[in-house]
Amino acid sequence: MKQTLRISLVAGVLMVSSAVLAKIMTPTERLADVRPPLVLEHEIPTAFGDWTEEKELMAQVINPEAASELAKIYTHTLSRNYINRNGERIMLSIAYGADQTSGLQLHYPEVCYPAQGFNLASATKGILMTNLGALRVKRLQTSLGSRNEPVTYWTTMADKVVLGGYDTKFAQLSYGFRGQIPDGLIFRVSSISNDPQAAFQVQDQFVRQIVDALPAQSRVRFVGTPRRP
Repeated sequence: MKQTLRISLVAGVLMVSSAVLAKIMTPTERLADVRPPLVLEHEIPTAFGDWTEEKELMAQVINPEAASELAKIYTHTLSRNYINRNGERIMLSIAYGADQTSGLQLHYPEVCYPAQGFNLASATKGILMTNLGALRVKRLQTSLGSRNEPVTYWTTMADKVVLGGYDTKFAQLSYGFRGQIPDGLIFRVSSISNDPQAAFQVQDQFVRQIVDALPAQSRVRFVGTPRRP
């Protein structure tokens, strides 16, 4: 009888402790509420380096998620086409979410593209060198019918670049321990090309130049803190 009572008391203490710990560990402060608003249309320049926006080609940018899903997950989205002096084109798509809790966190392109009918031939991690340092990215080779679309993208959670899996979970937990709910975004560039390696080189040039042109006060929210080589 005493043994049963002791076990019941221990179980009760553990249950109460777990409930208290869960309450303490539940983040309540949204970083998006205490940081300056991130208005993508204002932050992303329409002309920089060799690149200028080409408005008449907006229809080329394909978003691999349905509009209804975008509205549920993201606070703001931005899609633009750019062209350089050599006639090379880049499609830019950015999606920002103010609340990166489990149910609202970013959807990664290697999941979204196949869900919308694209074939995903490969997905690899890479390093893109910028003037600020090394930026971790993902490289995808996708296609939809005769449309071959190499993709370079990265995601941020608050001020950290994350590339999915444990990387994202660890960042989410690190902010959660501080009682903070991070914001986050997907920064995606792509182009229509049958030569993915050449396309990736052009995309790298585009990224380097746009990173240099981003406002200094908000740059870290777009590219995190690139690692020095």
